[in-house]
Amino acid sequence: MTASTFIIGLIGVSAALSIIMTAAWLVWRGSRNSGWVDTIWTFGLGLVGFAGAVTVKPMQLQSVLVAAMAAIWALRLGSHIARRTRGITDDPRYAKLIREWGADATSRMLGLLQKQALVSIPLALSMWLAAAAPGPVHPVQAATALLIFVVAIAGEAAADEQLRRFRHDPGNEGRICDVGLWRWSRHPNYFFEWLGWLAYPVLAIDPTGSDLWGYFALVAPLCMYWLLVYVSGIPPLKEHMLASRGDAFRKYQTATNVFFLGPRKTSTGG
Repeated sequence: MTASTFIIGLIGVSAALSIIMTAAWLVWRGSRNSGWVDTIWTFGLGLVGFAGAVTVKPMQLQSVLVAAMAAIWALRLGSHIARRTRGITDDPRYAKLIREWGADATSRMLGLLQKQALVSIPLALSMWLAAAAPGPVHPVQAATALLIFVVAIAGEAAADEQLRRFRHDPGNEGRICDVGLWRWSRHPNYFFEWLGWLAYPVLAIDPTGSDLWGYFALVAPLCMYWLLVYVSGIPPLKEHMLASRGDAFRKYQTATNVFFLGPRKTSTGG
C-alpha cells in the first residue's frame, strides 16, 4: 500500500463519518430523542466499513470477510440499540449534557457529534485497512480474525440478553444485574465490544513485514478501549448507577471486575 492510497482511504472514511453524524444531529433535532444518535452511529459505521470493503478489493476473501463482519456487527448492535431507544424518551448521558448547555444545546450537540465522527475514524479505518491489505490473506489470519469476531459477537449478544431478561423480571426491580456474564464483569457487553475490534488488525497486519500500513489498524481497539473505559462508556454509566442504585451498586463495584472478565472477589449478597 502506498502513502497516497492510505491518505485516500483516510479522507474517504473521515468524510463519510462526518456526513453520517450530521444526519444523526438532524434526527436528534427533529425527534429530541438522543437515543437515536447511537443507533445511527452504529449503522453508519457498519455501512462505511461494508462499503469500503466491497469497493477496495471486490470479491476477494479478506474484503468479503470484512464486509460480512461489518454488516453483522452493525445489524446486531444497531438493532439492539434501536429497540432500546424506542422504549425511552432520551438517553440520560446526552440529556444531562443538553440540560447543562441550555440555549446553546443545538449548536453544541452538532459539535459533539462531529467529535464523535472524528474519534470514530480509527474504527472505520481499521476495517478499510483489513480489506485493503496487500496480498492474499493467510488462512490462519482469516481463521483467527473470524474466531475473535464470533466470540465477541456471541459474548456481547449473551450479555445484552441476560441484562434484558433481568430487567424484565418484576422481582428484580431496584436490584443490580449480577447474573451470568455480569458476575464476571460490570460491563461484559463493553468488554466483548472491545474484543471484536481486535479482529481487524489481525487481517490488516502483513505477517511478512513488507507493508507496515496495516499496523495503523491497532489504533481501533486502543481507541475503543479508551472510549468505553474512560470517556463515553463506563464513566457516565457509573455516575448514573451510583445516583439511582446507591449502596447496592457500590457493593457490586467492590465484588466485580470493572471491564475484563474475572472471578468475583466477594459475594454481593443478591
